[in-house]
Amino acid sequence: MGTKERRRRADGERSRRAILDEAARLATVEGLGGLSLARLANAVGMSKSGLFAHFGSKEELQLATIDSATATFEEQVLERAAGLGLERLRTLIDAFFRYVETDVFPGGCFFASALTELSMQPGPVRDRLVEFLDRWLGELEAAVRDAQAEGALDADEDPAQLAFEIEAALFFANAGFVVTRSPEAIERARRTIDRRLAAAASG
Repeated sequence: MGTKERRRRADGERSRRAILDEAARLATVEGLGGLSLARLANAVGMSKSGLFAHFGSKEELQLATIDSATATFEEQVLERAAGLGLERLRTLIDAFFRYVETDVFPGGCFFASALTELSMQPGPVRDRLVEFLDRWLGELEAAVRDAQAEGALDADEDPAQLAFEIEAALFFANAGFVVTRSPEAIERARRTIDRRLAAAASG
């Protein structure tokens, strides 16, 4: 591959990333269903035909946007979680709160918004979102299991149930923060999770 071809590909990839970053931001405010090629082209200052060269259909754009938001979540939350067991569980929770509080997306957590919007609309887009939710709950559950293995949490706790309860607090904290722009919902969620983990502590 020649230098010019590599440069064109690099420029095309940067353009695609910029488009998808804007698409994810728009989706948390206007919804994935409202994410049209025409609306996005206007937002990024491109022609609709230019955008169509990157995405052949609205569904393809939606799926690519979900993948981009997943990569952002991995970078902002999963990759920032340190340690093992209970330490990892707590740092996953803290990283999620930072992800919401720092307005990575203007409408809060991309996935909380998109899953609420598309929960009753079966198809590849909804399936991709459900795959993400299953993975995220799996991350929380795995951290709970590791915390049980290290003796930090009671072995009689149901890991899936505890992960569900933590996610419920995270979900509501995100919703409250988006509506009020106040840290109160996040602070309440922190206290809720702290009390639940204290109750689940072994010994």
